[in-house]
Amino acid sequence: MKAFYAQEQKRHDPKAFLSSGAPQPNPEQPERVERLLIGARDAGCSVVRPRDHGLAPIAAVHTPEYLDFLEHIYARWQRIAEASDEVIPNIHPLARDGRYPASAVGQAGYHMADTACPISGETWESVRWSAWSAVDAADAVLAGDRAAYALCRPPGHHAFADVAGGFCFLNNSAVAAQRFLSNASRVVILDIDLHHGNGTQGIFYQRSDVLTVSIHADPVRFYPFFWGHADERGEGPGLGYNLNLPLERKSGDADFLAALDVAFRRIRAYAPDALVVALGLDAFEGDPFGGLSVSTSGFARMGAAIAGLGLPTAIVQEGGYLCDALSDNLTSFLTGFGATAKL
Repeated sequence: MKAFYAQEQKRHDPKAFLSSGAPQPNPEQPERVERLLIGARDAGCSVVRPRDHGLAPIAAVHTPEYLDFLEHIYARWQRIAEASDEVIPNIHPLARDGRYPASAVGQAGYHMADTACPISGETWESVRWSAWSAVDAADAVLAGDRAAYALCRPPGHHAFADVAGGFCFLNNSAVAAQRFLSNASRVVILDIDLHHGNGTQGIFYQRSDVLTVSIHADPVRFYPFFWGHADERGEGPGLGYNLNLPLERKSGDADFLAALDVAFRRIRAYAPDALVVALGLDAFEGDPFGGLSVSTSGFARMGAAIAGLGLPTAIVQEGGYLCDALSDNLTSFLTGFGATAKL
């Protein structure tokens, strides 16, 4: 299996974020890349540099207003007297249906959902290469590969069409799904991150050409709080094309695999042409976020089960934070996926 990654993805190096009102070191660190590369290589992947695809595949899911903001906000922010070293919002609109602010401070609040994704001078370059890794993974599958892995860092599934949040700026899984639609009628995104993929859900919530399915820790007392509940089914043409399967905190392998069985029923009923797996390794029992209790061997069982769907698959990296088993968890999932895939 090919693993797509560019070294520019390490340049984004956020320093802090607020957790329960307290400043904490930002866990979305460049070192994640080194651990994930070890895991991919141990699973037998060959690491390939993605191509520069320009903005077209990214603009297919993100608004031009938002992309202009991401590209230029850091330089604008630095012109503010006594501004922070990184772009961090401090005011947000109660509703986003009013006028668009002209100021950098106002636009930061408009386009950034929380403090978890500060923007530095290197962020724009890193997030583009992360998205291009997802594009090339989809292209490899469209060209005939059974599956491909995109080592996307920064991750993406909390990014909406015009909002960053939760360490995410560009929605790599959405970019991959949209890329598949160049040669497919129906695509499914299966999100198995600890946290609900609220940005992915938002992008496709009124669409029927992409089925979104997410298995995650129950958001009633867990990030992202406002999305990810079981009664969110889609709207308009997308009604019935969104499935959320929230799990109780500390749920382990058996509960996650049972939720996968439910997800598979919906996926098979949709009869998709291709699959995007939004792979979060933060469901691990030893992950710093501590929300679920999936074991390292459990990831292998998850990978094997998903491979059993027999669909052309792009695996897009989402969460999974620094712990001793991070690389082993990726190896376990990819090995499990490759052991039983039949295409």
